[in-house]
This record gives sequence, C-alpha cells and structure tokens, in this order.
Amino acid sequence: MKSESSHIHREPEEFREQCAAKLLTLIEPASRLHAFVGLDGFVDEIIHVVDKRDDAENYHRLPTISALGDRIVNAAGKSTNIEMVVQRTKLGGNGPIMANALARLGIKVVYVGALGYPIMHPVFNEFARRAEVHSIAEPGRTDALEFQDGKVMLTKSVQLNEITWQNLQARFGRDKFIEKFSTADLVAFVNWTMIPYMSDLWASLLAEFCPNPRGARRKIFFDLADPEKRTGKDIARALELITHFEKFFDVILGLNEKEAYEVGKVLGLNTSVRTREGLQTLALDIQRQVPVNTLVVHPVTYALAVSGGELSGVDGPYVEKPLITTGAGDHFNSGFCLGKLLGFGTAASVLMGVTASGYYVRNAQSPTIEGLVEMLRDWPMRS
Repeated sequence: MKSESSHIHREPEEFREQCAAKLLTLIEPASRLHAFVGLDGFVDEIIHVVDKRDDAENYHRLPTISALGDRIVNAAGKSTNIEMVVQRTKLGGNGPIMANALARLGIKVVYVGALGYPIMHPVFNEFARRAEVHSIAEPGRTDALEFQDGKVMLTKSVQLNEITWQNLQARFGRDKFIEKFSTADLVAFVNWTMIPYMSDLWASLLAEFCPNPRGARRKIFFDLADPEKRTGKDIARALELITHFEKFFDVILGLNEKEAYEVGKVLGLNTSVRTREGLQTLALDIQRQVPVNTLVVHPVTYALAVSGGELSGVDGPYVEKPLITTGAGDHFNSGFCLGKLLGFGTAASVLMGVTASGYYVRNAQSPTIEGLVEMLRDWPMRS
C-alpha cells in the first residue's frame, strides 16, 4: 500500500481498491478481536418536524434547522405549536451505536452501560443478541430532530448520573470490569459530556489498575460528544486525564468539527479560520497540546487524523439522500477503530471511518466488512 503519512487524500480509486482487497483478507482476524465499550445508553426517537399538514396522512417537513429557528423566534412573546412525527425508535447513545457497529463488523464486543435497570429496555434486544451486554442504569431519552442541514438532539439524561465507579463495581462487578478493561484489544469510553462522573471514573482507573506499561500496547478510544454545555475547567480536566492514558495505551481521541472548535477554544488556540485548511491547522495544534497517539476530526463530508504530528485526510462518499444521520459519527468511529486494530495506516483507517459512516447514512443500517468492501468498490459520487 502506498505511503499515507502526511498526504491529504482525495479518494483515488486505486487507494480504495487497495484497502478493499486488504479488508477481504482480514475478515477472520477481525473476528478474533475483542472490544470493551461503555458507558451510556439512550432510547432514540428519530423525528421530522412538520411545516404544513395537508391531511391526516400527508405533511411537508421543515427542511432546515434555520427554518425551525425562525419559527421559534417568531413565537417569542406569544406561543406556538410545533408538531413532531416519529420516523423510528431505535437504540441510541454513542456507546451502544458504536458497539453495535463494531459487532456488525465481526468484532467480539462486551458492552456496559445504561440500557435499563434492573430490566433492559427492549430497544436493545437485537444489540444484546449481537454482543455481550450488561446494564447498570436506566437509559436516557433523545428526540433527534433531523433536517437537511443537520440535526437537533433534545436529550433527557439525568438517568446517566447513575453511571459511577461505585455503581459499576456494585452492579457489574469490580473483578469483571478489571478483566475486560485489562484484556480487550480496544477499550472505548464515549459520551463524556452526558456522564457527569466519567472523569472521576477515569481517574479511578488510572490510579487503581491501568495495565503494566511494559505489556503490549492496546487501543483506547475516547469521544467527548459535544462538550459545549460543560465548563472549560471540566473539559480541560478530561483532556488531561485522556493524555494520562497514553502511558498505557495507544490513545485515539475522536472529535467532530464542532467539538474540535470547542476543544480548540478551551486550549486557547485560534479557532477563527473556519475552512478546511483552518481545521487542518487546528487539528495539528490540538494534537500538540493533547499529545495522544492519534487525534481524529470528522466533519460531515470528509475526515482527517493527526498521528505523530502528520496529517492524513480523506473525502467521504457522497450520499445525496441520507436515510438517517443520527449515529453517523459513531459509525465513523467504529470504522476508524477497525482500521487501526487491523494494522491499517492512519489514512486508510480514516477511509474505513468515512466508508462505515457513508454506508450507514445511505442504508440506515450498520455495515459488515463485506458491506465496507462493497461501498469501497462502488463509491457514491456527486453526479
């Protein structure tokens, strides 16, 4: 496979074919990998917002977030009714979506999180057939309002206050947690923003039983998940704790575009240049201040990663009419981690990420490895 290090890839067909051919030889090795993922859990309702209703069965949806914003602003000082139509109810939360996607890719997954306690919510039943799942709390709830230009996530997450190190030990088991955490090829802690005690949990893991640094280095993935509502002090502490894990693991920190600017602001970096080139510079600057093995930033249409101070970027597939967008970032994370686990270089791992995400938004289901190969060889492009 050709050199990938500091090139900004524009998706040449040859590069995709090389990755597809290599993937097909790694289906069996992927099935031997183990992932330990947590700790959130949500029941998601995917919703369209009504603009005009023709009759009981037919309506026109509000197309953009701006249109919804205008309607809300125009109601100031008065009142208004906004009708929402549920398109589907599905498992939600960054952890369950990412873990489910990893399991679809053939990886053996153990998941611990907020899936319903003491009885698991039925929306997670299919996930539980695909992976080994353990629940320690009730799930949060999300109304995911989807528009052509993005989505608005309305969350009820007080249930996640139950996700503490104390409850993990009492409801899952300290020894079981240590065993899974210490042996999985990939450990992933996601949705830091919605879990108020996640930083304390990380501090406990670092203090009590991080693995011997002389052992084989495994992968650990972190996703802050839209930290805008958290204080700068909280975000800075989380980033410091994440960097401490680099002593024991190859750390991957995943950010979407909005999160990258928020993290950059907390770090005192220049976030004023809102272009592709500006984001590349910002990613390099973040990785210098948060010296983890790999920093990933995934906007909607492309993604980039910084590893060892070198930048790799990849354009994503063009999906004209996405069937779903909620969870696209989590699917990117699953594809990227798969690439890293299978020994792909950074740019090829970014390609795995955008392919997994593109497959999901086009088909409204998680890909298998064969599904990734299919999309790599039949790449959707703007006509």
